[in-house]
Amino acid sequence: MNRSSLLAAAGVFAFAVAVYFLVPSATPAESAVPMQAPEPAGKVPHSMGEVSLTFAPVVKRVAPAVVNVYSRSVVQAPAMNPFFNDPFFQRFFGVNPQMRQRVQQSLGSGVIVRPDGLILTNNHVIEGGQDIVVALSDKREFKAKVILADQRTDLAVLKIDTKGEKLPTVEFGDSDRLQVGDLVLAIGDPFGVGQTVTMGIVSALARTDVGASNYQFFIQTDAAINPGNSGGALVTTDGKLAGINSAIYSRTGESVGIGFAIPANLARRVVDGAQSGGIKLPWIGADGQAVTGEIAASLGLPRPEGVLLKDIFPGGPAAQAGLRTGDVILSIDGVAVSDMQSLNYRVATHKPGDTVKAQIASHGRVSNAAVKLALPPAGSRDGAVIGGHNPLTGARVETLSPAVAVDLQMDLMAKGVVIRAVSDNSLAAGYGFQPGDIVRAVNGQVITSTGQLQHVLNAGGSHWDMVIDRGGQRMNLSVDG
Repeated sequence: MNRSSLLAAAGVFAFAVAVYFLVPSATPAESAVPMQAPEPAGKVPHSMGEVSLTFAPVVKRVAPAVVNVYSRSVVQAPAMNPFFNDPFFQRFFGVNPQMRQRVQQSLGSGVIVRPDGLILTNNHVIEGGQDIVVALSDKREFKAKVILADQRTDLAVLKIDTKGEKLPTVEFGDSDRLQVGDLVLAIGDPFGVGQTVTMGIVSALARTDVGASNYQFFIQTDAAINPGNSGGALVTTDGKLAGINSAIYSRTGESVGIGFAIPANLARRVVDGAQSGGIKLPWIGADGQAVTGEIAASLGLPRPEGVLLKDIFPGGPAAQAGLRTGDVILSIDGVAVSDMQSLNYRVATHKPGDTVKAQIASHGRVSNAAVKLALPPAGSRDGAVIGGHNPLTGARVETLSPAVAVDLQMDLMAKGVVIRAVSDNSLAAGYGFQPGDIVRAVNGQVITSTGQLQHVLNAGGSHWDMVIDRGGQRMNLSVDG
């Protein structure tokens, strides 16, 4: 069973913890059914109803719609030969270790959301998988086809052929109606031991610093979830899908009571996109930052809240709605936003062409603005792999545009050519280039397109002076080759 992790810094801890994807389940939702007030302490139960409170009816209805997802892939690994793998031998005789193929298997969960076999899971469960198998709760197995895999949201949609049989499903709930303290159930297959159900509460909402997807806006729960739960269902006590379990905070990879689920409202958008030819997430055409106490004081705001706009794309939705740099977006459709991640999430739950109501604070006044959302301009989408003999040989590059910047969660005003991928054992890999690097200039020429970049590299002979932007830091490289 495979498990991947991301390091995250938790401000309330003095140590680093890891965000673990839950590979080797839970569903989206409306508010939990209110519980009756407890009887006074010391009162003896006088009926079976007071003794036998149970979620068994909900589990019986929902559990058959939660499945296991197996993803198999073939990877290259060094052969177990001490002679060829010895670093001393490799260094002095120039022999690379022998490689062999190895089958790698990851295990996760999924949720049936349509009776004809449409299944929702995490992208990281199936990413790189060449043979994906879905096992139903009755132990039948089906080969699955990937209908949509979206790395930005870390969600994927699979389809199995049921030969006309109608499968049980979980109904989407409205995750915006969840409240801290609501009871939730997590259903999945932790560690491959078989389907399990755990109970907890929603311990926080709108977590945006998890780092498990580009559209960070997670439901936090203390329901016990562990590796193997990825893609499973987080459900409310009325059996509606509240979210898709995706990651946990942990130093060991095992549950410590802090788990995260992708809200059902975003998951529903991904499923809709899978059924209509692909997910198209709109944008607001602006970039901003969280309002701190210092910023609030400087702007005359009564408290730190909202998103301060620092860049507005000309002709984009925000610009057309009359928003300006320095304005503060307080809420979208009446729901408060506190940082750019929560603003992007609110926008992503809508469709291109939808109009949202934004509450704006500007120059001491609060007003409303109607913002008509649109798709980010895609530009030429001129992706290409750099050839020839130069420092970038083997890198897949693309001209930066708002659509590319949104995909990569980069500055939407960024210009240049961005590296999307680097082939293993290529010259670009050898020189240390990484996905996300922006090529600003080569041999004194400002780079604006992939075609120009290839031309300048080829004309460079055997010397290249390059300006590279990595994470906002500019690097000047001089390469001879």
